[in-house]
Amino acid sequence: MADPHARKEPNAGRPHMPGYGIEPSESGLLSWAWAEERLAASQNYWLSTVTPAGMPHAMAVWGIWLDGRFWFSTGNDSKKARNLADQPRCVVTTERVDEAVVMEGRAALVARVPDDVPTAYREKYGMGYPEDSGVFTVRPLTVFGFIEASAQFSSTATRWQFKG
Repeated sequence: MADPHARKEPNAGRPHMPGYGIEPSESGLLSWAWAEERLAASQNYWLSTVTPAGMPHAMAVWGIWLDGRFWFSTGNDSKKARNLADQPRCVVTTERVDEAVVMEGRAALVARVPDDVPTAYREKYGMGYPEDSGVFTVRPLTVFGFIEASAQFSSTATRWQFKG
């Protein structure tokens, strides 16, 4: 019997980008493994949230990609935490723009952090989360991948969509 909690591969296709020369053929789409490798390897990420007044707010964060989700911590009373409490939709991007991964998702404050999360964070950064921080996870909804090299951009631009 199939595990109902097992991660499913997202649906891959082309992003809608009129005027950018994106090829209609699905030949050359990037694999989901390509995106996950970059999500895991990035040292720094950009987290974009929205204030209750509708103003965008972008801030660099450290985090980990684990079990199909992005995990990060922030001060319990930080602007990021307050924004996410009001509006959980957010965007997370990797640090490299030449092989960019842009993830639109939904964040949630984690009440009980699984043991493997702080362990993976310590392995990656050599330190744990600050004690006065909340831990959030971002579940991807739509993810974009781009290779910025001009010869590859139009043939590799990929959009992955998750169900639910």
